Amino acid sequence: MSYSLEEHIVELLEKGDKAAINLLYENYSDSLYGVILKITNNEELAQDALQESFVKIWKNSKKYDSKKARLFTWLYRIARNTAIDKLRSFNNRFEKEVQIDKSNVYILPTASLNQDVLDLKDHVTKLDEKYQIVLNALFFEGMTQQEASDELDIPLGTIKSRLKIGLRDLRKLFNH
Repeated sequence: MSYSLEEHIVELLEKGDKAAINLLYENYSDSLYGVILKITNNEELAQDALQESFVKIWKNSKKYDSKKARLFTWLYRIARNTAIDKLRSFNNRFEKEVQIDKSNVYILPTASLNQDVLDLKDHVTKLDEKYQIVLNALFFEGMTQQEASDELDIPLGTIKSRLKIGLRDLRKLFNH
């Protein structure tokens, strides 16, 4: 790739000229797709990530600074980060689907349901707030322990401890 072509593309980007995106795609899409495919290891995800990368490139075209990085380096970073985000998103969605499939939450022995259990939410409100928050997230909002940790910004180990203590305290309330 000649320097003059790169310089021409940079000038078009600075002007906001849409011809720049066509030139970028023609000259860089194969290389960027290769990078993305290596990260995602999935052709469909890679194609989506490539398309998203070019959208981000266009939206951020005015931010490109040739003094900070060569054009390909800038494009590479955007494509790489987009691919990583896409892969994380895909993996998170896949993990949630797997957890739902393996879950036994919906297999409740209804014959043995105690009438007291039906007002469980009322009993949970009698616990310390830190245990209420964790139990509500896990049982009433359907979060996994990891999701609760992320959402509540509480370490996973603390989530597990509060769950254990909260359930112990809840058991005490039911035994009174």
